[in-house]
Amino acid sequence: MGRMLRWAAMLCIAVTVTACNKGGVDAKRIEAAEAGEWLTYGRTYDEQRFSPLDQINKETVGRLGVAWWTGFDTDRGQEATPLVADGVLYTTTTWSKVFAFDAKTGKALWSYDPQVDGGKGFNACCDVVNRGVALWKDKVYVGALDGRLIALDAKTGKVVWSIQTTDPNQPYTITQAPRAVKGKILVGNGGAEYPVRGYLSAFDAETGKLVWRFHMTPNPTGAPDNAASDKVMKEKANATWYEGAWKDGGGGATPWDPITYDVKSDLIFVGTGNAGPWNGKIRTGGKGDNLFAASIVALRPDTGEYVWHYQPTPRDDWDFDATQHLMVADLPIGGKTQRVVMQANKNGFYYVLDAASGKLLAADAYVKVTWATGVDMATGRPIEAPGARYEGGATQQQTPGALGGHNWQPMAFSPKENLVYIPAQTLYMDYADPKEFKFIKGAWNLGLGPSILAPTSVQPTPFGQLIAWDPVAKKARWKVDFPEPWRSGVLATGGGLVFHAAGHKFMAFDAATGKALWEYDVGAGAIAAASTYAIDGEQYVALMVGFGGAGGMGGTEPRRKGRLLVFKLDGKTVPTPFPAVVTQAPLDLAAATPSTGDAVKGQALAEQFCNTCHNSGGYLPVLARSPVILEPVGFKAIVIDGARQPHGMAGFRRFFDAAAAEDIRAFLLAEAKKPPPKTQEMTHGR
Repeated sequence: MGRMLRWAAMLCIAVTVTACNKGGVDAKRIEAAEAGEWLTYGRTYDEQRFSPLDQINKETVGRLGVAWWTGFDTDRGQEATPLVADGVLYTTTTWSKVFAFDAKTGKALWSYDPQVDGGKGFNACCDVVNRGVALWKDKVYVGALDGRLIALDAKTGKVVWSIQTTDPNQPYTITQAPRAVKGKILVGNGGAEYPVRGYLSAFDAETGKLVWRFHMTPNPTGAPDNAASDKVMKEKANATWYEGAWKDGGGGATPWDPITYDVKSDLIFVGTGNAGPWNGKIRTGGKGDNLFAASIVALRPDTGEYVWHYQPTPRDDWDFDATQHLMVADLPIGGKTQRVVMQANKNGFYYVLDAASGKLLAADAYVKVTWATGVDMATGRPIEAPGARYEGGATQQQTPGALGGHNWQPMAFSPKENLVYIPAQTLYMDYADPKEFKFIKGAWNLGLGPSILAPTSVQPTPFGQLIAWDPVAKKARWKVDFPEPWRSGVLATGGGLVFHAAGHKFMAFDAATGKALWEYDVGAGAIAAASTYAIDGEQYVALMVGFGGAGGMGGTEPRRKGRLLVFKLDGKTVPTPFPAVVTQAPLDLAAATPSTGDAVKGQALAEQFCNTCHNSGGYLPVLARSPVILEPVGFKAIVIDGARQPHGMAGFRRFFDAAAAEDIRAFLLAEAKKPPPKTQEMTHGR
């Protein structure tokens, strides 16, 4: 009876939502967090990704079926969480495209394509993805891959304003969902591998005018920026950066995903990415903490004023971004309720911080960690293991590797269970110094030697886990293992369920025990996090389907056209099966035009410019098995002239000439004669 009464109350809210337009989304609506809506990326400002809806519960979830679905025209990674307001579902796909649907029927209402230049795909280290939109008043906001922030009319999808938030001549990207806070639209940027200089910006939601900007690294020239960050750079950050290659590009530290607003402390928490180059010896001579790279930074939303920071990985050498999901909650700690911000960091430790002050309250390993033995609670610094920094020319194998113990895929929190559900993974990586380093403008500059991400014959097999983490007891209550390390984000509900996708299966687990209660074959990989909403007395669960991102680009999962699947109880719709995978025929090397290039030189160029995207799997073409290498004219047209730039394959004329392209072809023809590789070249997470 209690559950029926609660659902009746939620039903009233849901009917109200669809019966009239409430005049747009504002702070009051987001803070009220009505059960039937999903108004911001994590549903509420605290980013808990928990919905109190419980019509779909442990007893009824077995009846879950597809209510409606739609397909998209893009076949790269789908990472967006759909938002729902006033009966309309808003989502994005790759290449920053935006779609609006009737959330009950699936009827397409409008779509918007920002027409991103395909050549900008080269700047996206980890796929041309987009994680969704922000809603404020009567507008929808999307960050485009090419650095634009675009405001659309929520009813029509027409452009209201569009601004360039980054220097278009530098390899910046935007893949995150913007956030709407106090009449401002907050957005960061990505691109630290190339590198660039990261910053967070706040724009007026009505006009697009820049209100404030906070840089995450010092100005390489030493000059002030006339920004909110000037004072704290002078007082705290400048002295942590020494001479080195960071000045060639700006130091990285891009805030490329989490932006969390805490209403109670009136603070914004933002996570920043790796410093660039990765290798601290090359970056700053192995000196300094390099603030505010790999850090959690707390700012005032009105002005961008610095309040506090915490750096989980000082002088990061391993790509341990602090850009994983940041979640705010009230927890019983030390006999009292405490407001905290939490993160399952890439480095393998679960951090709990006081939201108002940034004081470290807990730091515990949630996956296997070999680079550090723990965290010193007095100083907040990691206790590094001997040899972790791969010094003296030695190769260091460790876990987590560059993909992290947890990547961008969001966690969820159940206040009913006081558990955080982490989409975790265990992968190893071999790190080594390069024989030499030369900075290349506009390209990757990691500062690493041969660096291999699992699996190899000398590395343990990678695997994934869904971990129910108790942040008060500081340990896991239950775990579910998966053979796939790269999986979806998480949704928790008042029905006692946790929704999570692995492989081709979308699953529901008992939030208290981890018992699997339901699964559905979505036909392809899914890495996005689901959302849930209610309309006219029915609860729906929405999931974007499509594999990709960093883990996808390095794997063997074939590319599929993206889909949005929306489920409800007793849904009877049967989506059209995906087309069968077409197996690539073996190359006829006898028909190849012999190359006049130098294969040794070509190997060095391929390692610098090609292997990150094209070394393994079927997601992006493996060049040594691609027919484009058989003759030089077509190869040059693609590699130098950009013949396939509209499809995301940029031309490389700015980096090398036609003779160098022929060197690469010579190397690839030599590789084509070998058996397929048994290792995966290093990739990393965004």
